[in-house]
Amino acid sequence: MGKGIKNKDFEDCLKRQKLVKFTTAKKLTQKELKTAKEDLKTARESLRRGQDKWATIQAYYAMFHTARALLYSEGYREKSHYCLIVAMRAVFVEQGMLDVQLVEAFQTAKVLRENADYENEFSRASARELVDKAGKFLASAQEILGNLHEWSE
Repeated sequence: MGKGIKNKDFEDCLKRQKLVKFTTAKKLTQKELKTAKEDLKTARESLRRGQDKWATIQAYYAMFHTARALLYSEGYREKSHYCLIVAMRAVFVEQGMLDVQLVEAFQTAKVLRENADYENEFSRASARELVDKAGKFLASAQEILGNLHEWSE
């Protein structure tokens, strides 16, 4: 997988070096998953305490680290949040491994995180939905990585 990807945006991210081959990436996959789990746990705690802004930001980072774990499993590293999303589409959605709705949720999460962080705009409803989607994204990634691990043994 990852070899011979025919996606214009992915190729552009490689050309601009916003996605790069990273020899030790695969070794960092589990570390990224652990970080994603910790961020998701914190997002849920923030949501429970009514801290919707922080729940939004933490849920985004749970998704970010989940996506990073997937990308690392393919031997790449991102240097752009946008190109990380592009890579999710090109490597995992177009290969039929990841539901496009989860990547769309990740893209929405990026906007919601920026709004919460930079504009102080957020809502309880969007925080709840984002925390839920982050959990689903993480669960899907764990399944994908488990399947990839089985194939590589």
